[in-house]
Amino acid sequence: MKKLVALMLVGGFALLHACVGPMGPPGPPGLQGLDGEVLLGEAFEVDANFTEANNYTEEFSLTPPIFASDVVLVYIRWETLNGNTIWRLLPQTVFFDEGVLVYNFDFSRVDFALFLETTFDPSLLSNDWTRNQKFRIIILPAEFGSSKIDLHDYDGVMNLLGLSESDIVNLKSKNEN
Repeated sequence: MKKLVALMLVGGFALLHACVGPMGPPGPPGLQGLDGEVLLGEAFEVDANFTEANNYTEEFSLTPPIFASDVVLVYIRWETLNGNTIWRLLPQTVFFDEGVLVYNFDFSRVDFALFLETTFDPSLLSNDWTRNQKFRIIILPAEFGSSKIDLHDYDGVMNLLGLSESDIVNLKSKNEN
């Protein structure tokens, strides 16, 4: 038994010693995608007006199309506190006496839509809930899906992707084009 323990200790020291050595050369910057291209997250900002005329839906194009494995995250500007904008991840649910309002979205490789879902007639909503709603859209490459990041944390997602306010691109609704 003592020989087995001694052998295991020697083997353990040898294994640990094998892990020590000079640092290797630095790797390429960024996550590498297909054909060696660097994968980058993207951020967009849109203003949406939900009306009966557009069926309480705004649609936007993604040009160029995103990769099939990418994920789209959408945040709504919920409020401003002490000069700081509070962004909330969609879907967001609001309860009224009349029923429930949900800000929601869907996406494909080439476009995304923002829309209202309600359990009551949406024309009853005041303009505070339907007009000039600001959203931030973040394209998250699939490689970040395994990251231990709270997707509800807008600032954390932006930091993970190395994006800043200057990287945000304004998009126009398909209705405006």
